[in-house]
Amino acid sequence: MNKRLWLVLAWLLVVCALLAHNAYLFAGKRIEPDTDILTLLPVQERDPVLQQAFTHMVDAAQQRVIVLVGADDWPQAVRAADAFNDVIAQRDDLMRASDPVTDKTQGEWLSLFQQHRLNLLTPQQETDLRGQSGEYWVDAAMGKLYSPFGGPKLGAWRDDPFGLFGGWVQARAQETPVRPRDGKLFVADGSRHSVVIPLTLRVPAFSIDAHQAVMPLLAHAREAAEASGQKVDVIIAGVVLHAAAASERANWEVSVIGVGSMVGVILLIWLTFRSFKPILLIMLSIFVGSLGALSVCWLVFDRIHLLTLVFGASLIGVAQDYGIYFLCNRVGAAKEMDSWQLLRRLFPGMFLTFVTTIVGYLALALTPFPGLRQMAVFSSLGLVFAWLTVIFWFPFLVGPNTLKKGTQGQWYKRSVDYWPTAGLNRRTLLAFILFIGFSAFGLSRLTFNDDIRLLQSPRADLVGEQNRMTKLLDTPSPVQFYLVRGETPEDVLQREEMLKRKLDPLIENHTISGYQALSNWIPSSRTQLSNRALVEAKLLSGHGPLWMLGTKINEEYNWAAAMRANLSGPESLMTVDDFLRSPASEAFRHLWLGKVDGSYASVVALRGLSMNNSSIMKGVPQGMEGVQWVDKIDEISSVLGRYRLYMGWVVLLSFGAVYLLLYPRYGKSTWRVLMPTIIASIATLAMLGAAGQNLQLFNMLALMLILGIGVDYGIFMHENTAHNKHSVWLEIGISALSTLLSFGLLALSSTPALQSFGLTMLIGLTLVWLSVPCFSRKETGKAGGAAENE
Repeated sequence: MNKRLWLVLAWLLVVCALLAHNAYLFAGKRIEPDTDILTLLPVQERDPVLQQAFTHMVDAAQQRVIVLVGADDWPQAVRAADAFNDVIAQRDDLMRASDPVTDKTQGEWLSLFQQHRLNLLTPQQETDLRGQSGEYWVDAAMGKLYSPFGGPKLGAWRDDPFGLFGGWVQARAQETPVRPRDGKLFVADGSRHSVVIPLTLRVPAFSIDAHQAVMPLLAHAREAAEASGQKVDVIIAGVVLHAAAASERANWEVSVIGVGSMVGVILLIWLTFRSFKPILLIMLSIFVGSLGALSVCWLVFDRIHLLTLVFGASLIGVAQDYGIYFLCNRVGAAKEMDSWQLLRRLFPGMFLTFVTTIVGYLALALTPFPGLRQMAVFSSLGLVFAWLTVIFWFPFLVGPNTLKKGTQGQWYKRSVDYWPTAGLNRRTLLAFILFIGFSAFGLSRLTFNDDIRLLQSPRADLVGEQNRMTKLLDTPSPVQFYLVRGETPEDVLQREEMLKRKLDPLIENHTISGYQALSNWIPSSRTQLSNRALVEAKLLSGHGPLWMLGTKINEEYNWAAAMRANLSGPESLMTVDDFLRSPASEAFRHLWLGKVDGSYASVVALRGLSMNNSSIMKGVPQGMEGVQWVDKIDEISSVLGRYRLYMGWVVLLSFGAVYLLLYPRYGKSTWRVLMPTIIASIATLAMLGAAGQNLQLFNMLALMLILGIGVDYGIFMHENTAHNKHSVWLEIGISALSTLLSFGLLALSSTPALQSFGLTMLIGLTLVWLSVPCFSRKETGKAGGAAENE
């Protein structure tokens, strides 16, 4: 057995191992691609507290689903909500509705605060205690005692005669428009009455299996609610809805891009060779490349993002270039030449094209985005396995008589003889001047947009329902908030209170509608002691308002002493841990981060904040120790901008690196190999600028891949000799058309970032393809080392 057959069999064993591993992943392990868009974002390595705060807020939001069931009258809304809940209750393993609101649950909710009611005051109550006379408080107590409209009554009058605790609870209730009513949660929207149904997912929000079970369940529950009466409307909002929509859209794109690209390649090869053999061979190389990429990536990353498959479906398709190059040269070569000998002649050019393309793909790994790094590894590995398949199997499977010479594409082959060639003449000078003028015009109009929201394009109906619910429920954003830190929990609470004093004027001028903070419910120990001392001094002392009240209602002096003892309660202070153990904290536990990286931290979330006011909020904590404004959208967008600039320099340096890589083989002719890609890159940017397109990181990544792929065409053309010039031009045409088809379909993606990437690739690779013959050598002789001296 000769060495060549050993190589064939060794690669067969590798492919069998890949098949077995992929079968295990899909049939045995039942792998699922990751659909969480957040895994594509950069990890905040500089500040672990900030990263945990963001993760904490997002995790709290992504497992929640909020449902509003609305109707013209309250009984009808309740019936519709019950119909919705009856359907949800059938799948308690998927999601759970919150417990009904009863007198018992409300009592449990208030019990902790009632024990410490003297420690709890609103800012307005504190101001009134310091400024109002004793008679004011006596009148307030008398009003609560005899008037049915004396304000909220929580328990007996004797437990809160001056209404301080009731006022504090009422202030807490103002943090949300939702109110308990008949065992339900109620919110009003004009004349409409809506039942609020909070649901908690018991499955991961980004699981594809969960989407397949949860979405039909929610749809069935919606139908049941709407069928219960006329003019019932149901609004559902939650991360799982967006994740399911993104998953469905990505699956469609995988099918269109992957299958569409495959069909396009098959059609092109059929039209060229009029045979199924080349089609099967090309598909074989791409299939092995995909198997290898999936297997190794799963071993390296343990999970693969769905966008990696979308992206890789296009990029691995570029591996067809190697097979097509070999097949076209096999058809054009003499029958006396053995396929292994042909491979030996073609190997230098194939190796250089392989290396330069890998350089382009691995540039993705230089970004801070885990998803893009995974795409880089996936695509690079796919190319490696596909290239090795061509090297090890094609010479064995394709002999001198395997493919027949045909007349297909003869007009295209001959067109290269009439292509204009750049030289020292008036025509070239005029073309150069026009190119410089257009490039200057287009580049001067380039603008930049690094908004992270370009990474996704949510469905309009979901965004509409989400916005409507956010406005109605006045919920805060999980990606814009204040991070408060301190050495102890007490430091954190005190700094929260300082921050709130700065935020209160912004509520008055409607910059924000409010805030959620743990110190709203559990004041700092300093504030609790101050509040208690103020109440005792102003209301409970000596001949103060409490004694005056007893005299006014004809009670004896002992009555005032007994009331004072009843109101004072225990002197212990309420702690953060006390609050977190209370049922009242359930909706606010995500605001407390606890001890992280040696210090304590919490989150102050803002309600009613518009994107336009983010800059105002950034200046609020200026000069405050331990308080930081966090705007994750702005932060990641800034990262995108920095890496866009960074990748621009990488592209420039890569051109230099590729030049040095090619120079030993092509010498002074190296500029001819690179010039088509250089011109195409500049012209692409100019065309985007002239068309008013914004430049972003994904445009720069596309330029990097244009370099990696476009240089292949220059190498192939420069490697040609007199007898295979037309075969090489045919190969370049087939490769360019099929690659353009792949990226043309990518430009149809509903994700703006991928659209931008695909458009850049379409323009750039088309220009490379059309300009390659212009820089070919005028005389064809020996390739490579016989480069002309120009």
